[in-house]
Amino acid sequence: MISFLEPEKIISQLELKPDYHVAEFGCGPGGFVIPLARKLFKGMVYALDIQEEALSALTGRARAEGLNNIRKIRCDLEEPKGSRIQDNLMDLVVVSNILFQSEHKEAMLKEAKRILKPKGQMLIVDWKKDSPFGPVEGRVELEDIKAILIRLELKQKKELEAGTYHWGVVLEK
Repeated sequence: MISFLEPEKIISQLELKPDYHVAEFGCGPGGFVIPLARKLFKGMVYALDIQEEALSALTGRARAEGLNNIRKIRCDLEEPKGSRIQDNLMDLVVVSNILFQSEHKEAMLKEAKRILKPKGQMLIVDWKKDSPFGPVEGRVELEDIKAILIRLELKQKKELEAGTYHWGVVLEK
């Protein structure tokens, strides 16, 4: 069966506790942020994006759903300490559909690792190279970034079902 990216189904494959602190890199209007905020009702979800318009759209969606556990941060995730989040705070960092457009993939993944707690997890989801939909340029597969993951000493925990057109992997710090 063909399926597009469904954040709820991907999140259901993760072991999350209601009080987790989670960040979504390149959150856009909240693809993962909204379902995570619903699930992590005792925690906090950090929505990180460089575009103010995306964060504004997220504000409206969160308000409509009555979600008060979302913190928006406009930032450049390719800069050192670009997220402006303290070291070792996050239980999970979601990097979804953003690596294909990043010129500095390693810098972004290094920033994600910096804010993860020891044993914290990173979820990466991106477009498959052979997908007939989505962006044409810059797509990466897990194999394309494995050298970066090894340099950053991130351990692969498991691959996830991320739909027909995406791949997903969970890593541990």
